[in-house]
Amino acid sequence: MVFSSPVFLYLFLPAVLLAYFLTPLRLKNLLLLLASLVFYAWGEGVFVLIMLASIGMNYVAGIAISRLRDQSAGKMVLILAIALNIGLLGAFKYANFLVDNVNRLLLALGLPGIELAPVHLPIGISFFTFQAMSYIIDVYRRQASVQRNPVNSALYIALFPQLIAGPIVRYHDIDRQIVRRRVTLDGFYAGCALFTVGLGKKMLLANPLGEVADSVFAIPAEHLTFGLAWLGAICYTFQIYFDFSGYSDMAIGLGRLFGFRFLINFDYPYISQSITEFWRRWHISLSRWFRDYLYIPLGGNRRGPWRTYFNLFVVFVLAGLWHGASWTFVAWGLIHGTALVFERLWFTSVLEGIWRPLRHCYVMSVVVLAWVLFRADDFGYARQYLKAMAGAGDGIGVQYYVALYLNNEITLLLIIAAVGSTPLFPWLRRRAHLLESRLRSSPATALAARIVAGGSTVFAIAAVLVLVAMHLAAGTHNPFIYFRF
Repeated sequence: MVFSSPVFLYLFLPAVLLAYFLTPLRLKNLLLLLASLVFYAWGEGVFVLIMLASIGMNYVAGIAISRLRDQSAGKMVLILAIALNIGLLGAFKYANFLVDNVNRLLLALGLPGIELAPVHLPIGISFFTFQAMSYIIDVYRRQASVQRNPVNSALYIALFPQLIAGPIVRYHDIDRQIVRRRVTLDGFYAGCALFTVGLGKKMLLANPLGEVADSVFAIPAEHLTFGLAWLGAICYTFQIYFDFSGYSDMAIGLGRLFGFRFLINFDYPYISQSITEFWRRWHISLSRWFRDYLYIPLGGNRRGPWRTYFNLFVVFVLAGLWHGASWTFVAWGLIHGTALVFERLWFTSVLEGIWRPLRHCYVMSVVVLAWVLFRADDFGYARQYLKAMAGAGDGIGVQYYVALYLNNEITLLLIIAAVGSTPLFPWLRRRAHLLESRLRSSPATALAARIVAGGSTVFAIAAVLVLVAMHLAAGTHNPFIYFRF
């Protein structure tokens, strides 16, 4: 079940909201937990047991760590729990990848290969595994209090708004909210508005641009032209941003409906002036996870420049593997890691002296080219695709050409996507609030300004919902990209 499906929008969410507000306070968490299990089992079936096993193991580990953390046994329990979490993730996400690579080596040595049937990847396992590990590590570090209530502990990991595609919520950020929270009218309205914004990003921008990207990336490599390659790469660049940030907006908005406040996960990354800044703005919860639980424990930047560069490469190789069990994801991570090392070496002396628009072009060039590796199925296709983007492709534009995919609608959507990936609309809202504050000396004028601002917001939300309903009726729904991670 996904947020942009009719089943979720017209059945599951209204039913859960109604039941939640009718349920006594002491049973609200249990209701949300049961609803979250139904939500996950709807698409994953029996694999909900994998998530329950993770919940149970980390619940027991958290209690054991809290009791033993002052002893050497506490550290051993932590190491064992981390190993079990990584083992669970590895068994379902990387088993086939490892076997395929071992078989290549065995084949080269003339030895028989290992047979392994395709292993099903449970949706969201990377997210809830990282979330569970952050909990037990924070308990060990005394940065979070252990949760002894099994329902509350399970709800932290299984809460359906952020269960299958993030953001990765740290336990100490919501521990008090799990025990006590309050839904206000303003908070509920803000949650509805943010959910609608995310739904619009997904259905009205990510889906149609994604169709173009999928069509272009399905073209045989020998038919790719310069224009087609760039069209597909740009459409995918916007698709993955609006798809994933849209999901995050919906997750954060849904949390507000039930009284939870999750931290922001995207902060307009495509306006960045460096790759370093990009990673402060893109998938913020994952960036902070790797910083706090891998980069800093490895030594961060405290052990000299070469150790810092090594740590950055380790982090981004693993970040690539976290996204998918493929060497193309590793290469994507290495591109970003290399750019970060480059910036640490020359940012002050070189990049800071460059005209800001050119710095932005540098960032987007790295990002877009890296997305090609992220999207391509293998290195062979990625190499041919990048070759076409460089103007050295083999396509002649007869069978496949730009006008087949770029019509007036897609052109308009690309313009909207480009504007929507900048903080223009938040800036306009701030200007409107500033104008309203200046008009407070005249109550009638201030009231009129509030009515206009509120009315325009309600109109925009209603318009998005109508357009989304039309797209749903037309059957244009697509799964979220990040579900497979």
